[in-house]
Amino acid sequence: MLARLTATRRLAVWLMTCCLLLLAGGGQAAVSADSASVSAPVVVLKLQDAIGPASADHFVRALDKAQKTGKVLVVLELDTPGGLDGSMRQMIQAILASSVPVVTWVAPSGARAASAGTYILYASHVAAMAPSTTLGAATPVAIGMPGSGDGAQPAPGSAGKGASGAASGAEAAHDVMAAKRVNDAAAYIRGLAQLRSRNAVWAERAVREAVSLTAQEALQQDVIDVVAADVPELLAKIDGRRVRLSAGEVTLATRGLAWEQVVPDWRHRLLSVIANPSFALILMMIGVYGLLFEFSSPSFGVAGVVGAICLFLGLFALQLLPINYAGLGLLLVGIALMAAEVVTPTFGALGIGGVAAFVAGGIM
Repeated sequence: MLARLTATRRLAVWLMTCCLLLLAGGGQAAVSADSASVSAPVVVLKLQDAIGPASADHFVRALDKAQKTGKVLVVLELDTPGGLDGSMRQMIQAILASSVPVVTWVAPSGARAASAGTYILYASHVAAMAPSTTLGAATPVAIGMPGSGDGAQPAPGSAGKGASGAASGAEAAHDVMAAKRVNDAAAYIRGLAQLRSRNAVWAERAVREAVSLTAQEALQQDVIDVVAADVPELLAKIDGRRVRLSAGEVTLATRGLAWEQVVPDWRHRLLSVIANPSFALILMMIGVYGLLFEFSSPSFGVAGVVGAICLFLGLFALQLLPINYAGLGLLLVGIALMAAEVVTPTFGALGIGGVAAFVAGGIM
């Protein structure tokens, strides 16, 4: 009875700690959100990372806030190697439905808008680049699924109709899937180019041939609208330009306007690290193998706890689970693990894992 009471007190302490951490995090997030309520009519959003669910969530929320607060212009300062197709399309849909003009500006010098960044640039009302920047290489690839069909040969000693037929079937299936991805992406970017009256021929080449352009070349080939070294120069060069919004055409009056940069808060920065596609694959691998190890040789639960947490984080990072669902799943896992700690002698492994899962879910 005494041991059970001690375990109950320990569980209560863990729950109180989690609540305090979540309250502290919520207060800090509120402070960051308030600081983002800038008085300047132009908002500059900086995105310097792979495009994933965290960056898409930050952009969509900031764009929605800019519309509600009556901002004149949103500038997306972009430097990305690419990212997830789902997150990219989420950002593009927000741009197309926006009542505030969105300028995508590839900056600073040396930055790039590769792969998914090229689609976002084409979708924006105004496309701009800083000197010595690049865009293109927009061919879609399947993350974590290398093309085993390319150049595949039957294993030595297995030559025969059955083996060669299986290899040919696998190669044909791979070719069909690759063709579907490329054709879909080509049609998507061609539609964006036609909407914004930009170079659709080069856009399709960027998808099918993975070609790239520098800023000056992009300007000469009608891929972008302006080249600007900084924000004041950008605002001066796009002044008087007519853009088409969802509600109709408007004329930009941006010369000399005040601007202020809105940076992601600690929550989005943390989620961006987790949502990096390369890191996401590691999380998925740890999650799957952790659970397999726990089921094959049950121990104190460390492998299972780590595997379950990493699996939920990996599913979120690869956008297989929406952020709210992933957060809810981690909250439930955390509560279940802390409850299991009360009745299972695991020397704190389940309890510590439960606290970690609960806090991670609360942050999401």
